[in-house]
Amino acid sequence: MRERPILALTMGDPVGVGPEIMIMALADASVYKICRPLVLGDPAALTRARDRLAPKLKINPVSSPQEGAFRHGTVDLLALSNLQEADLNYGKPTEAGGAAMVLYVLTAIDLAMRGQVAGMVTGPISKTSLKMSGLAYPGHTELLKDRTGAENVAMMLAGGNFRVVLATIHVALKDVPQRLSQECLVRLFALTCRVLQEDFGISKPRLGVAALNPHASEGGLFGSEEMEVIIPAVLQAHGEGLAVSGPFPADTLFWRHSQGEFDAVCAMYHDQGLIPLKLLHFMDAVNVTLGLPIIRTSVDHGTAYDLAGTGQANPGSLKAAISMAAAMAARRFPPKA
Repeated sequence: MRERPILALTMGDPVGVGPEIMIMALADASVYKICRPLVLGDPAALTRARDRLAPKLKINPVSSPQEGAFRHGTVDLLALSNLQEADLNYGKPTEAGGAAMVLYVLTAIDLAMRGQVAGMVTGPISKTSLKMSGLAYPGHTELLKDRTGAENVAMMLAGGNFRVVLATIHVALKDVPQRLSQECLVRLFALTCRVLQEDFGISKPRLGVAALNPHASEGGLFGSEEMEVIIPAVLQAHGEGLAVSGPFPADTLFWRHSQGEFDAVCAMYHDQGLIPLKLLHFMDAVNVTLGLPIIRTSVDHGTAYDLAGTGQANPGSLKAAISMAAAMAARRFPPKA
């Protein structure tokens, strides 16, 4: 793994676009120059996508990561399910398909925790399939936190040098103010700066913080969260030696970030951060989970049931996620002297 890291690629929902983007990504020889990809998934779903999109690719079944051929033209598959035809109708998730989807993720986590792979790259899952599987998680992040025992995790979306970390994720907008606290924000600032140093190679990371309210509340005219929560958190982070600035009005902060003033931006809620990110990097953004003991990157999109089976899905986000995981692994597992 010190030269080309082994990465576990989870196929995602079998009836979504996951199998197709997996085949399209692994048809690109450049992927094999940076890593050794191992797909965790279902043979029937992956073969169907292969036959349609890249029939010259060979699927190589393996029983462990060490058995992979890891060469372009061959897709190494750790088959973890044997779904029936009734479970493979595009866009129609089933209980069996949801259980298989979860098994791919759980197995990848375990492989990474045991050091058998250098990291994991996850394909798209749906909350519908997740619920049908019997697990009460809203998404990957919460599942990863529980399975790895991580104490403090956060979601970062990155496209090139444009990076956004979220203070709150999947909560109603009306609940966001109650979810913000000085303690949680300081912890998020510290985690983000540490990851930027360790996994992104930025020696002195600069973090810009978005205000919650318009115009950063204009001194309290449009809300009190800046004065009561965000500013104290920024000042505390300063006192701990972190290069954290703000809070700045969100309508100017993201432009400043795009000009290189900051290495990442902390957004207060989901859409505040993801709208500018996806405007600039809709096809190549990557979801990164911060704070885990393992490397995990992911596509930044869902299962796209409406595109499943058409061959029109874009593998750009998956390829970017693979590239980012490989780069992170190179920093965590540097070549021996």
